[in-house]
Amino acid sequence: MTESIAYHGEGPVWSAAWGGLRWLDMLAGDVLSLAPDHTVARRHIATVVAAVRPRRRGGAVLGVTRGFALEDPDGKVTILNPLWSDERIRMNEGGCDPDGRFYCGSMAYDGRQGAGSVHRLDPDGSTTIVLDEVTVSNGLEWSPDGDRAYYVDTATGRIDVFDYDRAGGLSGRRPFAVVPDGPDGVTVDAEGGVWVALYGGGSVHRYAPDGTLDEVVELPVTKVTACTFGGPELDRLFITTSREHLEPGTEPEAGALFTCTPGVRGVPVREYAG
Repeated sequence: MTESIAYHGEGPVWSAAWGGLRWLDMLAGDVLSLAPDHTVARRHIATVVAAVRPRRRGGAVLGVTRGFALEDPDGKVTILNPLWSDERIRMNEGGCDPDGRFYCGSMAYDGRQGAGSVHRLDPDGSTTIVLDEVTVSNGLEWSPDGDRAYYVDTATGRIDVFDYDRAGGLSGRRPFAVVPDGPDGVTVDAEGGVWVALYGGGSVHRYAPDGTLDEVVELPVTKVTACTFGGPELDRLFITTSREHLEPGTEPEAGALFTCTPGVRGVPVREYAG
């Protein structure tokens, strides 16, 4: 759908509030946005920009290098205080729960086992560690009814599922599906199907609500990073890709944004309440 415009494309999100699709060139620290004529705008935010979601009041909430940032409705971005000082650790991926709290998980640049955590930003600005000793914290998304959350720590080779309620948060972690070739970002459709990008598998897999594989979308590149539903009817699947660690001249479409129409619809993006 686009040319190879990102080194490490990630985190696509569709919101009518900001006019359509945004995604990330994560390791460049840039937010990309897609215009109706398919031109792409690029805005630099920080050394790393790891996740973005709309705010109910307008603007956006972001995961950045070592913490969170807030974009006001007028576009001004404020970087909040860092959550840690270790420059070997960075944020990686995140999402919002049904109660408007924003989560982002971290990882070591060298992929060191257990170095990451999942942090939550509440609407009042307070932060909490909700999961620790993770290795490559990746996709996090809730079921359509909001009572389950699907989560990927890529190093485990699977998608896990949690029970969720506002008071208890995430609990009862258990395996949902074993995923080959590096599970990465996830999204959930209106029927409860869980879609996961395979970083190293050149595809997106859909798992039915019972955890069985029931659809595969093949891509012409190896490093598929994340996906989301978008378009006015939420019936298009947007897929980000990366050319991280690829040799120059190989996989010329790596880093492009792809799209397809898989025959199911997504659910509206959950917004940050702060």
